[in-house]
Amino acid sequence: MKAAEHSGLLGEKSKRIGGRISPELIEQAKKHTGIETDTDLIEFALANVALDDSFGATFRKTRGTVDPDLKLGF
Repeated sequence: MKAAEHSGLLGEKSKRIGGRISPELIEQAKKHTGIETDTDLIEFALANVALDDSFGATFRKTRGTVDPDLKLGF
């Protein structure tokens, strides 16, 4: 959330969204994150998507490109 704030993504809260979501999904996400309110959970989820660094995709693209003989020091 600090990264989202630093990026200017947490400015004025004037937009309202709505949708139907499984209560089990909400409760599990709250337990997993420790977030207590629906609003904070939605904001957290959206910030994670907005700040995604595509690590997984980049990691998959580079698979097998490091020399297997490279000494990493351990």
